[in-house]
Amino acid sequence: MQIDLSIPELFNYQGRNPRPHDFDSYWDNALKELDATPPNVELKISKFKCPSVECFDLWYTGVRGARIYAKYARPKEIKGPIPAVFFFHGYSGSSPDWFELLPFCAAGMVVAAMDCRGQGGLSEDTGGVKGTTHRGHIVRGLDDIPDNLLFRHVFLDTAQLVRAVTGFSEVDVNRLGCCGASQGGGLSIACAALDPRIKRCAPVYPFLSDYKRVWEMDLAKDAYQELKDYFRRFDPRHERQEEVFTKLGYIDIQFLAPRIEAQVLMQTGLMDTVTPPSTQFAAYNKIKSPKNVLFYPDFAHEELPGLWDIVLEFMGEL
Repeated sequence: MQIDLSIPELFNYQGRNPRPHDFDSYWDNALKELDATPPNVELKISKFKCPSVECFDLWYTGVRGARIYAKYARPKEIKGPIPAVFFFHGYSGSSPDWFELLPFCAAGMVVAAMDCRGQGGLSEDTGGVKGTTHRGHIVRGLDDIPDNLLFRHVFLDTAQLVRAVTGFSEVDVNRLGCCGASQGGGLSIACAALDPRIKRCAPVYPFLSDYKRVWEMDLAKDAYQELKDYFRRFDPRHERQEEVFTKLGYIDIQFLAPRIEAQVLMQTGLMDTVTPPSTQFAAYNKIKSPKNVLFYPDFAHEELPGLWDIVLEFMGEL
């Protein structure tokens, strides 16, 4: 059974979504805005206690003045600077329980897990866009100027987290990694693209890629439902279709992927109808740095056996 392209076709697929002509300058200017945003890092001891790990609530400032929250954990006994791993969660969710972060500390690393602004965690969404805010962050700001797309800010929040954590004396700035599944996979790619100091990137079935392909496959449902909702409510005859998909191109990770300098390990379920494999490969095929992908032929958008063991070992080689 096959729900998408064959494996040979996946490795040749280059994506369907249009790339904005000023994409590179758009993100160069976005990073300049981030440069002008002091992170104002605040670290507080967490209520959660673990004998061998120190756990903190970390707050920092992202673009547009939003205060962003992350869990931050480090081993109690540290000898010299150690690697740092940045963990990103799935769409609409929040950072995982502390329990899920402890293995990184057991492996001799610090770990920071960000709450995406406006989703299920503690981070602020300062809002302020023109047009609809109906259902979904992909379309937030779509009727405003491109600089106000919400996922632009979320992508920059991942880079600001790296900047915040690399300011801590226990962190070895030459050994940085990022990981996550679904939205977390997409944000891992964005993070590695926006901060070239990231050395290892482990995205699992990444979200936020090749929006037009999702729509053409009639899979604008589940995590991508808001694409269909947007057209049905605000452009029912698709008179602005090319304009809409081109603007979405600013927050399409496939176009950020060429900036990555990290070693990349992607994991993909070939039965995935939430983030179809071809959309993942639209990004993967544009990565120029060393990379590999692990296939799960019988698995969809679900927990993949052994995936986090693989990620932990991959990050352990930092």
